[in-house]
Amino acid sequence: MSYLYVCEQGATIGITENRFQVKYKDGMVKSIPAETLEVIEIFGKIQITTQCITECLKRGVNILFYSTKGAYFGRLISTNHVNVQRQRLQAAVTEDEQFKLDFSKRIINAKIRNQIVILRRYARNQEADIQRAVIEMQNMYQKLDMAQSIEQVMGFEGTAAKIYFRELGKLIDPAFAFTGRNRRPPRDPFNSLISLGYSIILNELYGKIEGKGLNPYFGIMHSDREKHPTLASDLMEEWRAVLIDSVALSMLNGHELVREDFYSGTEEPGVFLEKEGFKKYVQKLENKFRTENRYLSYVDYSVSFRKAMDLQINQFIHAIESRDVQQYMPVMIR
Repeated sequence: MSYLYVCEQGATIGITENRFQVKYKDGMVKSIPAETLEVIEIFGKIQITTQCITECLKRGVNILFYSTKGAYFGRLISTNHVNVQRQRLQAAVTEDEQFKLDFSKRIINAKIRNQIVILRRYARNQEADIQRAVIEMQNMYQKLDMAQSIEQVMGFEGTAAKIYFRELGKLIDPAFAFTGRNRRPPRDPFNSLISLGYSIILNELYGKIEGKGLNPYFGIMHSDREKHPTLASDLMEEWRAVLIDSVALSMLNGHELVREDFYSGTEEPGVFLEKEGFKKYVQKLENKFRTENRYLSYVDYSVSFRKAMDLQINQFIHAIESRDVQQYMPVMIR
């Protein structure tokens, strides 16, 4: 299946002879067979014809709307996915405190372990000594077993994250050095990349969750927030380092992006990607999502990261339907 990203300002998306078409201001036209398209993601001032919108609703093709800087606005979806019985089960699980605690421990354990793998990969390339940081992070996931509340779990996660980002700052090309996580707005290139990447993957998971008949706003681990899909935030945790942080590190350290690919906002503070840099980054992410791997412990064949995210949501459904948190096996990279 295809994902269509459109970030060229002034472009128009339509449909002609069973093909979705993107017409650019310079006259260039690109098209995709309607049968293969799953999602359209548009950034900024892009036009969509009424015929295109209608066809997307008929086919269940989600349309996601972002600002030019990657801030998420909303989505257009059909209602074919609704599964009331499944949502009733999901709502019931949100009242099961032991299930929520055990699920949170599993997710955060995987997240910290994946962060350690990413640190080791890049430290090995630079022959950097991160052993003390790794031990400190290992202490955090070992303490998870003793946690008596989700608040404690998130406290251990927060401590591990501070250590992780501190060490990443030492492993990034000095031209892009950063001193820690910041957002709204991001104040350096690395934070700019991961903020955009997190938004993209969050909303990809949102669509997959909804497509399975679940409610993206009934979270397990994160506190309810108005207009925020907390379940997508929960299920994103195991993927942050694996997909987004790794791509950002690869592009900056590999000089696929340079300082000139970023600019500082004038109307609003922050650091953001220029048009060409934006295209490179989105393409790199899409290639990563399509990369096949064998990280899922419950299948004996390779799947793309995008398919793996889909299968993980199936695992979550099994867990809530059986009320057995062991049914959910988080992704852990090697």
